[in-house]
Amino acid sequence: MSSYRIALNFEDGVTRFVDCGANEKVLDAAFRNRINLPMDCSDGVCGTCKCRAESGTYDLGDDYIEDALTEDEATQGLVLTCQMVPSSDCVISVPLPSTACKTGMARFSGTVAAVAPFGDAAYELALDVPEDAPAFLPGQYVNIGVPGSGQHRSYSFSSVPGAHRMTFLIKHVPGGLMSSWLQGAASGQVLEMTGPLGSFYLRSVTRPLLLLAGGTGLAPFLSMLEELARQGMAQPVHMIYGVTRDQDLVLVERLEEYARRVPGFTFTTCVADAATAHERQGYVTQHMPAQALHGGNVDVYLCGPPPMVEAVQKYFKSEGITPASFQYEKFTPNLVAA
Repeated sequence: MSSYRIALNFEDGVTRFVDCGANEKVLDAAFRNRINLPMDCSDGVCGTCKCRAESGTYDLGDDYIEDALTEDEATQGLVLTCQMVPSSDCVISVPLPSTACKTGMARFSGTVAAVAPFGDAAYELALDVPEDAPAFLPGQYVNIGVPGSGQHRSYSFSSVPGAHRMTFLIKHVPGGLMSSWLQGAASGQVLEMTGPLGSFYLRSVTRPLLLLAGGTGLAPFLSMLEELARQGMAQPVHMIYGVTRDQDLVLVERLEEYARRVPGFTFTTCVADAATAHERQGYVTQHMPAQALHGGNVDVYLCGPPPMVEAVQKYFKSEGITPASFQYEKFTPNLVAA
């Protein structure tokens, strides 16, 4: 009997995956996995179990009443999990924190396979993980404990979901807790992780995509691009990858590989430093071609430091651009360890 993988993304960013059998309702599958999704009647009458389906195909049947779920709500992707029977893998947003559903972040460990430095710009950390390591959505992040510190740092996956080797692109912060540890890291060391987390992840692709990466904010897009390469693409995808200094422009060869592998994928790079030797000086907003915006019929994904996110928001407003959807994640590099 076939089953489908259902990602439950909670309000606090925690994601848990459950397998839902053929002809099984999502609410029942969640309960079977000891996740108490909101419910009251379980008969399609009260509407308590209402969530939003971000992606996937499913059947809601006709046993629920209009007061529980209106036609307009169903058209907008709202679902009753007590009636929803998936016919594909799905992502569902649950309007409650994970703790309210008696679940929480998964905990697992990874073994250092390699640490590749990129000068004083960044590191790529590769961890081998067990087969039962939790799944994640392309774009999400995980908390990684820094050995001996009692603290953790948060990093986006740059690897594709399902791989037994997870990778992360980590900004080099002079004196930073994780940066300092990575300088002496050795293969075989074990790191503890909790997650996955985050509401920044790749949704179903039904429109052109514009991907905006700032520095090591490139990481989640590498995961997304690998997923797009696996799925096959029918929509154009353009990326603008902006950094502060020439030496911060890393893994461009990976993007060139995706340009060969993913039909319709193109990218440009730019460097903000006024003294750059790069062919495109400036910020991502200065190198955003009108055709990449498709008159607003575009899904925009942005991952970068807060000033970059705010600059893009101001740019869209000043230009009168309202993307069909705008997903973004701000990150702030951790400072010198105390």
